[in-house]
Amino acid sequence: MDTASKMYKGRSPLPAAMNIGRKSNQDFATTASSSPTIELSSPMIAANSPLTAASKASVGSTSAVLDTGSSAREIGRNNSMFERDNSSAVIRNPKSHRSPMKVARPSSATPKRKVYDDYIDDSLTGSFTDTDDEESDTSPRDKLQTNSRGGNDFCVRSMKLAAFGRREIELAELEMPGLLILRRKSRSEQPLKEARIMVCTHLVAQYAVLMETLIDLGADIRCCACNVVSTQNEVAAALAEAGIPIFGWRGQTEGDFWWCIDKCVAADGWMPNMILDDGGDLTHWLVKKYPGVLKECRGIVEESITGVHRLHQLVKAGKLPCPAINLTECITKSKFDNMFSCRESVVESLKRTTDMMIGGKQVLICGYGEVGKACCRSLQSMGAHVVVSEIDPICALQACMDGFKVVKVPEVIKVIDLVITATGNKRVITREHMDRMKSGAVLCNMGHSDNEIDVSSLKTPELIWEHVRSSVDYVTWPDGRRLVLLAEGRVLNQNCSSLPSIVLSITCAAQIIALIELYNAAPGKYRNDVYLLPKKMDEYVALLHLDGFDAHLTELTDEQARYIGILKSGPFKSANYRY
Repeated sequence: MDTASKMYKGRSPLPAAMNIGRKSNQDFATTASSSPTIELSSPMIAANSPLTAASKASVGSTSAVLDTGSSAREIGRNNSMFERDNSSAVIRNPKSHRSPMKVARPSSATPKRKVYDDYIDDSLTGSFTDTDDEESDTSPRDKLQTNSRGGNDFCVRSMKLAAFGRREIELAELEMPGLLILRRKSRSEQPLKEARIMVCTHLVAQYAVLMETLIDLGADIRCCACNVVSTQNEVAAALAEAGIPIFGWRGQTEGDFWWCIDKCVAADGWMPNMILDDGGDLTHWLVKKYPGVLKECRGIVEESITGVHRLHQLVKAGKLPCPAINLTECITKSKFDNMFSCRESVVESLKRTTDMMIGGKQVLICGYGEVGKACCRSLQSMGAHVVVSEIDPICALQACMDGFKVVKVPEVIKVIDLVITATGNKRVITREHMDRMKSGAVLCNMGHSDNEIDVSSLKTPELIWEHVRSSVDYVTWPDGRRLVLLAEGRVLNQNCSSLPSIVLSITCAAQIIALIELYNAAPGKYRNDVYLLPKKMDEYVALLHLDGFDAHLTELTDEQARYIGILKSGPFKSANYRY
């Protein structure tokens, strides 16, 4: 019997009555009794919740508070991957995933680019994405491909990669115990039966496991890529071979990106009733072009801080057509994915792209949130001299007490060897900063959006762009000074390294629990607003993964539970506890 089964034998994994939400910072002083009670909707969870009447009454009294977004940073404009000033920098040669780019980035004033013929293989994503020359020269949109069953409702780089992609997915499954347990426990109950989920996420092996788990739980899905350069072509081909309508490939252009979303939406006789988004581009596109589709949806689950910003903007404008769950600020996302995944992948990304020695480098980390903390600790452990820039006095004080000097960017930019942005904001590093950086300095972004670094300001005639290997560009100034720009300013670890599957298992399990909750909610239970997962759901997601570490939880005695005023089955912390 696994740990989850042992722990919840005779006690509720996710009780039949719980809140979905937590207090924002400004609401912490509000008493619990002033907020409405929200009951859990999921039949999968409720069916496994043998609570006594007293327990139900106790949990049912827990308050539920909306994620008001008041603690979120207002960015003031659309955060779409392409609807930004530097969006034109994305257009790629069809061979960009495997050979040097030989065309200049489009701009009002086209920069000069050195042209050379050295063959550069793409090995940065930890996967095989190469195809033969003929296929690379042809856009996937111009090819009619079929899978072994004769289906053609997909668009991927090459179906020849499907077998290899299946091995990638199987390898990821070995490190994703939470999803496998959910499949085993819930396959017979089909908690997502008749759910039609439109998925916009990274098309990599770990998220392929997520998609196949959704199908096992009864859902019908269509999916597209949320990032133009993070897709593993072999994984996309494997999903297409399995009969999943999937649209995306590594090295998409802006036009390809929106075309793929359109192909997901515009399917004959198919209308989504749930949205799983990463970055908000799918939601934005539906609001803009297909408002009728969103009105039929029961809910949206959003993974990234960028997408959550945009959801709150829709709420303020009165344009959010259905309830949404902010997953990025849930404990099992922020404390595990943002922290542990970034802690390991940031060094791997830098090594794969630049082969640099981390020890002794002068490093500036912009932002000391969960991602910034992970980057600081990882690079410091490798011997780097790390300083931090921060706008929040609480985060700045944390950085000081962790041993990092807090500085303003202009004060140190001249001597910095490596700059990493991790703020979730725009134009954190501007052209003025880059004009002062020393030659050979490396510039990259660990945030979701690609506008933390003002890449658009580098598209001027006097600068020379040289694409030296996949996800690495030299930008040379007239005086010969050169900067190294990684992943075109996009999220570094998603584009230049592999990610720990166990951490993504935690995130994906939380996404599935959130989808089940919104899908099974009674009509009118949730307003058209943004919510957060309750502690109990976060605890359940964590519990699913403990068995793989051979962890054994201590159980409270009745006396101990009464002393601190909680149920023996949890939740074990208050809604505003931040871990």
